[in-house]
Amino acid sequence: MRVVLDTNTLVSALVFHRERWTWLREAWKTGRIVPLLGTETARELIRVLAYPKFKLSADEQRALREDIVPYCETVAQLPEDDLVPWRDPHDQIFLRLAQVGEVQFLVTGDEDLLSYEGGVSFAIVSPAEFRARIGE
Repeated sequence: MRVVLDTNTLVSALVFHRERWTWLREAWKTGRIVPLLGTETARELIRVLAYPKFKLSADEQRALREDIVPYCETVAQLPEDDLVPWRDPHDQIFLRLAQVGEVQFLVTGDEDLLSYEGGVSFAIVSPAEFRARIGE
């Protein structure tokens, strides 16, 4: 199952090793899901992992990236699309990646993005809803 995980969801699964996120890490490590990464979303992940609030060393940041990147399918460049323009360009990159990557789900905790009504071919769901749908 191909999915797009927004940065907040992905960082939560990588950084917060509480049981609440174990299911998601296991889903990509066992191949139950294949997350997609685009150039823009990968840049955002690198930027967010470097936030001072996480207090991650460069080595820790690299180790976290190595915990996800090998399990991802990468999309080097996203062509323009016909999606309804969205208010937040940071959200738009996830919508574009999901559309171009022909995923089944875009997983996000962003309430604004969860309300997107652009008529897409994939479901936009919260992490909790995604967990319920994949039977974890």
